[in-house]
Amino acid sequence: MTGNHRDTSITRRRALAVTGGTVAAGGLAVAGYQSAFANDATTTAEATTTASATSAGGECMTLMSSVTEGPYYLDGALVRKDITEGKSGVPLTLRLTVVDATDGCTPVPGAAVEIWHCDAWGYYSGYTTANPGGSAPAESEDGSTADDNTYLRGYQIANANGVVKFETIFPGWYTPRTCHIHLKVHTGGEKEDGTYEGGKVNYTGQLFFADEIAEEIFTLEPYSKHSGTYTELADDMVYDGGGASSGLLTLKAVHKSDPSKGYKGSLTLGVDPDAENTGAGSGGGGTPPSDAPSDAPTGTPPSGSASPSATASS
Repeated sequence: MTGNHRDTSITRRRALAVTGGTVAAGGLAVAGYQSAFANDATTTAEATTTASATSAGGECMTLMSSVTEGPYYLDGALVRKDITEGKSGVPLTLRLTVVDATDGCTPVPGAAVEIWHCDAWGYYSGYTTANPGGSAPAESEDGSTADDNTYLRGYQIANANGVVKFETIFPGWYTPRTCHIHLKVHTGGEKEDGTYEGGKVNYTGQLFFADEIAEEIFTLEPYSKHSGTYTELADDMVYDGGGASSGLLTLKAVHKSDPSKGYKGSLTLGVDPDAENTGAGSGGGGTPPSDAPSDAPTGTPPSGSASPSATASS
């Protein structure tokens, strides 16, 4: 079953973008990589000039494809750059650029980007008793001091160029999904008590990794302790083969000869700041991880969030 169902909320600006602004996603992926890894101190004027040039060149991105938030979402993630909390794994520096796809791909400063993903063995914070499938060590064997409720979850607020940066680790995998990172883009809220409050969700999606890179990473420690069948992109229930517009990251090794040194990942997120997305869109079928609990083992998911046993594993 294909799992990519686009957000059905249509605003006037979005309708204009969908009918008149589509181009190849690959072109923007390159532009997005260059802008995402530019110096954070780039001025607003420079960012506007770049965005205008991109629009004038006909390379404005289509709206990103929205999918389900999945069964492992928890409310109240912290606003922070480093989300590892001591979790071991191959380092991943993630740079994301939020642009308004309905307005010439101009940056969306102040947008809050929220991400969450599993650890090297397929476990999510807050759901650490959910079996990731295959043969994996118990989550407690990781030996880190991570808080079960918060590791590998966090927000960052976009700067004047629409750019956010996270320091994390390369995600592992769990049955029946490919390697991925969950993501939401919020606007209209503000940082409060260490988290992000108010506003609305404009986009709910997932980020993906090329098979050849993921498979190489999974031969390294601690990933190699999780044995079993890894789902490739072509067989994933959510990824639809759309490249950058479907969340496929551009990845660059820190050291080409040594993947254990880490990767830099980037993507430009084309969103509609006027739209609202509930995160309830379908992500396809599938069976939740075996032995998944009916509730979060530590902490309770926010009202309206699906439990691991009630939603297809996403």
